Amino acid sequence: MLSGVQVFLRCRECGKPFGHVLAHVCDECFGALEAAYSPDRYSVSRTMIEARPPSMWRYWEFLPLLDASKKVDIGAGYTPLLRAERLAKKLGVTRLYIKNDTVNPTFSFKDRPSSLAVSKAREFGLGSVGCASTGNLAGATAAHAASAGIPCYVFMPNSVERTKIKQAALYGAEILLVQGTYDDANRLAALAADRLGIGIVNVNLRPYYVEGSKTMGLEIAEQLGWRAPDRIIVPTASGALLSAIFKGINEAEQAGLIRDSNVAMTCAQPLGCSPIVKAFRERTDRIEPVRHPDTVVQSLAIGDPGDGYQALKILKESGGTAVALTDDECLEAVELLASTEGIFAEPGGAISVAALKKLVELGEVGRDEEVVCCVTGTGLKTVELQPEPNRVKTIPPTLEGVRKALNL
Repeated sequence: MLSGVQVFLRCRECGKPFGHVLAHVCDECFGALEAAYSPDRYSVSRTMIEARPPSMWRYWEFLPLLDASKKVDIGAGYTPLLRAERLAKKLGVTRLYIKNDTVNPTFSFKDRPSSLAVSKAREFGLGSVGCASTGNLAGATAAHAASAGIPCYVFMPNSVERTKIKQAALYGAEILLVQGTYDDANRLAALAADRLGIGIVNVNLRPYYVEGSKTMGLEIAEQLGWRAPDRIIVPTASGALLSAIFKGINEAEQAGLIRDSNVAMTCAQPLGCSPIVKAFRERTDRIEPVRHPDTVVQSLAIGDPGDGYQALKILKESGGTAVALTDDECLEAVELLASTEGIFAEPGGAISVAALKKLVELGEVGRDEEVVCCVTGTGLKTVELQPEPNRVKTIPPTLEGVRKALNL
């Protein structure tokens, strides 16, 4: 810890401390940097938090922004935690909650890290921001950049759903569709950050960016009455969200907000791009990148996960597990979640429900566990992926037509 500094960076690998700087890689061991806080930064009570407006920024003491005037807030966070009784009955579990991040301003959890990263860009005096994205981060970064009044440049693989491309463009971002994978787009974004001085939220701003996602963990704890559930199932691409949720719950215990931070973190990935699951299931410490992801679940198609090793470490440390789902299982989970709880998610959001279904069937999740499924993005951006519903009928404008269609 650096004397007199409330927020600073340190290397996740060797522990070297840095100041409050714009950096993301350790200059000694090349490990990833992460945000750290002095103990007095956490001086906050449950009552103080509960009295604040319902957004991610109610957890100010847990976030690495120093100048409140630089905050870019369009309403991200404090999304519903819903008791899912009908879905629980279908899956054969007793206590199930859905953390519904589809209702964020740009309709995914990516509003959380984007709000923080664009705020930090303003604090560091950067003239522009950008991101590498499989879709949801593009819209979130673009929207927050628009609110801040600064240019935004988005790097996306050209296979991303068209709705997500249009959304980011409508917010005013310049869209660069890369003829390749997400990892190709990410490499180009990293070069732009280094050579062109752009604040790429998930590259040179990454240590601060990921802190926004841990508010999901803090919210879950608060919404459960200031305690952790038995298990949290997280849709996983880079591994950052899973790691951040775990960090948030642990910091809540350090701050005295909850008594016990024990929670089994669980990773859900599509079968066609599941490097973290593969490493966990094969009990190896090596994550083998997926060079050519093969899945319709584009939002999770990151073959070389930037926080993969951290996520793998947390899965083992927390007593969690990991599971890969087929595209069909993800698409079926979209319909199951929508038809039982009225929540329309994209396949990359509903994958947590698919994971719970499979893990219960495998006997790896107990039926009496208290489980939270994180649902991270809306299905309205990926509606073209769903099969045509068989409940749609065309009828003449007569009551007889209604009777025949409904067999009444």
